[in-house]
Amino acid sequence: MALPPDRGHLSTERRHHASTDLDALPTRAMINLMIDDQHAALDALRDAAADLERFIDALVPRLRAGGRLIYVGAGTSGRLGVLDASECPPTFNADPGQIVGIIAGGDASLRRSSESREDDPDGAREQLEILALSPRDTVLGIAAGGTTPYVLGALTLAKRLSAGGDAHVTTGGTPAPLTPVPQTPAPLTPDMQTPASTAMTGLLTCVRRAAPQACDHLIVLDTGAELLTGSTRLKAGTATKIALNIITTSCFVHLGKTWGNLMVDLRATNDKLRDRAMRILIELNPRLTRVEAAAALDEARGELKAALVMERLGVDLGTARTLLAEHDGRLRGVLGSPATPANAP
Repeated sequence: MALPPDRGHLSTERRHHASTDLDALPTRAMINLMIDDQHAALDALRDAAADLERFIDALVPRLRAGGRLIYVGAGTSGRLGVLDASECPPTFNADPGQIVGIIAGGDASLRRSSESREDDPDGAREQLEILALSPRDTVLGIAAGGTTPYVLGALTLAKRLSAGGDAHVTTGGTPAPLTPVPQTPAPLTPDMQTPASTAMTGLLTCVRRAAPQACDHLIVLDTGAELLTGSTRLKAGTATKIALNIITTSCFVHLGKTWGNLMVDLRATNDKLRDRAMRILIELNPRLTRVEAAAALDEARGELKAALVMERLGVDLGTARTLLAEHDGRLRGVLGSPATPANAP
C-alpha cells in the first residue's frame, strides 16, 4: 500500500501549545480553554472579510440569473454545507434546488462517517452530472485542510462539466481530455458584458495555501492549530459554519428576501414559523390581533410579503403580487423602510 501524503505542514495538523496537557485538565479548565480558543475563529473570519465580500458580490448576480450555489465537502465540511443548504428553503423561501449540499459518501455520511470516500478526486462526478451544471452555477468546495482530493477534484469537474464537456479526474488529480458536447450559450448576467463560459468555483479552507488551478475564489479562514490536534470539527468547524451563514444570508438579503432585519419571505411550514410570520405582521400593523393576523396570512395564501402589502395598502392579493414583482420582490421598494420596534435594544 502506498504511503499517504504527509500533511504535517498544515497549520490545522500542528499541536496547540496551550493544550499539551489537555488530558490532565479538570473539567472547568478544559471548558474555559475551549471557549477561549474559539476567539481565533472570529479573528480568522475578520481577516477573510475581503475575500468573502468578493465571493458574495460575484455570486449574487448568478443567483439572480437563476444559477445555483453548490457546496461540496467531505466529513465535517460536507455536513456543514448540507446543513446550511437545508436551512435556506424555510428561512428564505428559497427553491430547494437553489442552494445544494453535496457530501462525500452521499446522505448516509451525514450520520455515519465514510471518510475514505474523500480520497477520490472523481468522487463527486455522479452528483455533479445529475445537477447538469451550467455556467450560471457556482461550486464552493469546503475543505478545512485545503487538500481533500474529493473537493479539489470537484472544482475541476465543475469547470469542465459546466463548459459542456465530459470530464474525468485521475487519482493524480490531472483531468483527462474532454469529449465536447454542444452547449447552449449562457445568458448574460447583470454584471457581465459577455456570457460566462463555465461555472464559478471557490474553495473555503482553514489553512493558508495557493488557489488551485480550477478555483476562481479562494477564501482562507486561518484558524490555526486545534486544541485536540487535527480535530477540525472544533474552531475550524466554527469558522466554516459562520462563513457559510454569512454567504447565504448576505446573498438572500441582496435578493430581497428580507425587509430590514425581518425574515419576511420565510416558509411557514410549522407552528414556530407561522407564529413568527404572525408576529411580524402584527409588529408592522399594531392594530391587528393574532386572530386577524392569522386570517390575513390565510388570505395571502401564507405569503407574508403579500400579506404585509395587502394590510399596508389595502389591496387584494393579485395587486400585492404585481407590486412586489415590479420591485423584484423587495418590500422596501413597495412600502419603504420598516419601522423600528419600540422594544429594540
